[in-house]
Amino acid sequence: MLDYGLYIVATPIGNLQDISQRALEVLRAADIIACEDTRVSRKLFSLLGLDADKPFICYQDHNEEQKAPDIAEFVRQGKSVALISDAGSPLISDPGYKLVRCFREQGLPLQVVPGPSAVISALQISGLPTNRFMFAGFIPNKDKARKDLFNELKNINTTLVFYETAPRLVKTLQAAEEIFKGRQAAVAREITKLFEECRADTCAGLAAYFEQNPPKGEIVLMIAPPEEPAKDGVDLRAELEKRIGTMSLKSAVKEVAELSGCGRNEIYALALELKK
Repeated sequence: MLDYGLYIVATPIGNLQDISQRALEVLRAADIIACEDTRVSRKLFSLLGLDADKPFICYQDHNEEQKAPDIAEFVRQGKSVALISDAGSPLISDPGYKLVRCFREQGLPLQVVPGPSAVISALQISGLPTNRFMFAGFIPNKDKARKDLFNELKNINTTLVFYETAPRLVKTLQAAEEIFKGRQAAVAREITKLFEECRADTCAGLAAYFEQNPPKGEIVLMIAPPEEPAKDGVDLRAELEKRIGTMSLKSAVKEVAELSGCGRNEIYALALELKK
């Protein structure tokens, strides 16, 4: 028996085995499922061996304000409602925050059931800095809007994370190279699926690769933070050579980064070259 309230439930982004035991229990017991596309969600329920005949209601960007009061009323009547997206964690570039705000304003119970997230999974396999990152959502389709977004974010000292569609990826990477100018980047696609791929290079290098190898599937694009200027008089190569062989590569990079003021990506790349 599930307590009444709203449950924000993460579902697999690819591999069905990534569903948590708690998520299965909530989805199995919930009175109502609120989802983006009832057809997609019913198919997921069938694949997971859950009851696909229970009530499903469509909750999308265009009907959030209309549906939120209805869902709140269901809960006031003592029902349990599970909110899911087509894949991954609800509210991350998906509808839901207006519903949560409605529940909080009315003092209605809600819980999160965490799980798969394309943003986090992509960062974990990218090799880019993860101590600070900014998720900027979907990249605009229009050329000017895309460049305006990149220019707005280019000087922020953090790894940038975007969602993009496969057909637009090459054009986006070419535009990104103009703004980010040689900065390291990574593209992750089909995460947790059979043809999962993550490639790291400059935006220009990635654009050239995907121009020859047209991508498919869901895309996460990540851009490394800007490198900090080096302090005057520090010879990165010489400082690394002093340390490599006497300490771990990680420790050598850390010390030289602190000494020089340079970004660790640049120093790590040089350290790998010297070690070879």
